[in-house]
Amino acid sequence: MVTITVNGVRREIQAPNDTPLLYVLRNDLELSGPQFGCGLSQCGSCSVLLDGKEIRSCVTPLSAALGKEVTTLEGLPARWAQQKGLSKVEAEKTLHPIQQAWIEEQTPLCGFCQNGMMIKATELLERNTTPTVAEIKEAFTTSGPSAHLCRCGSYTSIIEAVQRAAQVMAKAR
Repeated sequence: MVTITVNGVRREIQAPNDTPLLYVLRNDLELSGPQFGCGLSQCGSCSVLLDGKEIRSCVTPLSAALGKEVTTLEGLPARWAQQKGLSKVEAEKTLHPIQQAWIEEQTPLCGFCQNGMMIKATELLERNTTPTVAEIKEAFTTSGPSAHLCRCGSYTSIIEAVQRAAQVMAKAR
């Protein structure tokens, strides 16, 4: 039995330490945010935050999450609520600004890559509150293990959603 913290909750997992974290998140914890895209850390669909840093969960062993905080797409609202010091009641009614911006910009087409895009955008905006378009593009293309791939080509909407979220987050600081 292994204990990991996912979205602020300590969870007991019965899986070998070398099990890909993605399998634990989807199969054992029934979280549907992280997607199986390529299985090779090349597309970004499986991205999660590990202590605030984006990782590809398809190639990350469960053992890498021990003693660390895993945040999935489902955990972004609670992460934002904690950062803003919101009450539990307020937190239950709050989306992360990234998620809200994705809705307002109607960003997803098929939606398959959106988990990874939102995770990467969260990491970016937590370290750079006012990124330029070039910095947003860099975050999705040259930072991390490989580029985030959108098979539908909604890159323009993604950039606009990140810019919208950055404005909301800057006002909240």
